[in-house]
Amino acid sequence: MKKALVTFMFALLLGFVAPVSAEKPLVVVSLPPLAEIIKEALGEQIEVVYLVPPGVEPHQYQLSPDQVKLLEEAEVIVTTGHLPAEQRILELKEEGRIGGRVLGVKDYARFGFHYLPERWYGHKANPHGMWLDPTNALAIAKAVVVALAERHPEMAGELWGSYERFETKVEGIMEAYSGIATGKRAIVELPSQQYALEWMGLEVIASIKPEAEVPARSLDELASLDANIVVYDENTPEALKRAAKELSGRMGIPLTNITVLWTGKPYTEVLAQNARSIVTALKGEVICLATEDSRTEYALLSFLVGVVLGVAIGVVIRKCPI
Repeated sequence: MKKALVTFMFALLLGFVAPVSAEKPLVVVSLPPLAEIIKEALGEQIEVVYLVPPGVEPHQYQLSPDQVKLLEEAEVIVTTGHLPAEQRILELKEEGRIGGRVLGVKDYARFGFHYLPERWYGHKANPHGMWLDPTNALAIAKAVVVALAERHPEMAGELWGSYERFETKVEGIMEAYSGIATGKRAIVELPSQQYALEWMGLEVIASIKPEAEVPARSLDELASLDANIVVYDENTPEALKRAAKELSGRMGIPLTNITVLWTGKPYTEVLAQNARSIVTALKGEVICLATEDSRTEYALLSFLVGVVLGVAIGVVIRKCPI
């Protein structure tokens, strides 16, 4: 009888302890693309939840009571640092209702995060869409790894191993496309699209809608600019898409579509798709790619043949004679 009681108590103890030890650390992020970065970088070791649903204007979204409870349970919270919902997160942290680590731009800056200037709006730092720059995505992921490893030293090895695999994939895409469009100038539909372009070498010189609080610029004014491509996003309002398409037609320059907000796709897949979309739109032009030893011209048409994107991203490029 005594032995049976001991066995029962031991089993009961395991019943209480096992679920706790099996729980994954909860990481809450403000936007879906941040969730895709963290999921791909850290894999199945953690649980990731985003706050702002797809299709909702992030700059107008307010936290629900259930989301506040979720934030109270989170170990790490990932923010972009400029949304109203994120401001509320900081207030909850100050009130002592959030015990987890709240990460922001200062945390990412330790690992290479950078803002781009809105050249069309007083050169202020552009806070929109910054995850589309692969260097920023790596910085965000690394900051999360550091924060989780501090709280869970026993997971540090697995976390860093997973991050390094993600880093290899991202750097493979960067090696293939970084600087490939140097010297080209772009007009974007919205400021958030800037980060998908400039790491490839393009310079964004104007935005059809300069900022959320500013009216769209006239097409007559934009058409007078010297640009090589117009970029838009299929998920933006119809009026903006029509403006981008009309502007491309007026100027006689290529038009291409990229993705800024998404869910359900790995970050590296979207990063590569955006880069290919830009390259395809510019096909037929010869773009100069600077190296330390020489300046070699690459025909963009070669990207359409023999491109291989796998775990180790590789790109076959045919060199044009100088």
